[in-house]
Amino acid sequence: MYKKVKLIGLTMVASIIFLGGCSQSPKEEMLNTLEEVAQAEQEFKNQQEPLVEIEKKEKEIYDQIIALSMKEFDQIKELSNEAIELVNERQELMKNEEGSIKASQKEFEKTEKQINKIEDEDLKKSADELYDVMMQRYDVHSELYNHYMNSTEMDIELYELFKKEDVTLEQLETQIEKINQSYEKIVENNETFNEKTKEYNDKKLAFYKDAGIEMEEKKE
Repeated sequence: MYKKVKLIGLTMVASIIFLGGCSQSPKEEMLNTLEEVAQAEQEFKNQQEPLVEIEKKEKEIYDQIIALSMKEFDQIKELSNEAIELVNERQELMKNEEGSIKASQKEFEKTEKQINKIEDEDLKKSADELYDVMMQRYDVHSELYNHYMNSTEMDIELYELFKKEDVTLEQLETQIEKINQSYEKIVENNETFNEKTKEYNDKKLAFYKDAGIEMEEKKE
């Protein structure tokens, strides 16, 4: 019997420092918007480390619970309550992360009108590719968020089961299997999100080069 911990390690969009090369509208407008997008995701970045730490703590408690026998039922209940509190903390952090991504998306969608103003066909194509990849990234994060939040609800259900003296091994195994299946979806979304983030960052740099803008990637 096991339960996989859902360690989230997501990458964020790169921020750029501009070194020179004056740009004209609408390139300048789009340039400014893309940097606002990066800033909007700062809160998303801030959620990553504490989220992983809480997941680790919860996994440690889970391991303690399954190592105990029913003779230590009071301790199982106490540990289960602690685990539920950690799950609640994870939910809040994930909600903050999703809020940051939504703010980023709202800002990024402004580029659609800016792209339509670009007259250079090659540059417009580069911008369109950038836009498509980023919108795909937002869709993936939405799926990730939904799977993660569903998983946390199942985690809570599992800890509530641990607190029942008459719970059966079959009930526990069924619930854990549901959680593990949800975890597999999270892993898949996590990998795709990071791939889309890298692809976006690459296309963002390519767009700036195509636009004749000097820049360097900001070191976090």
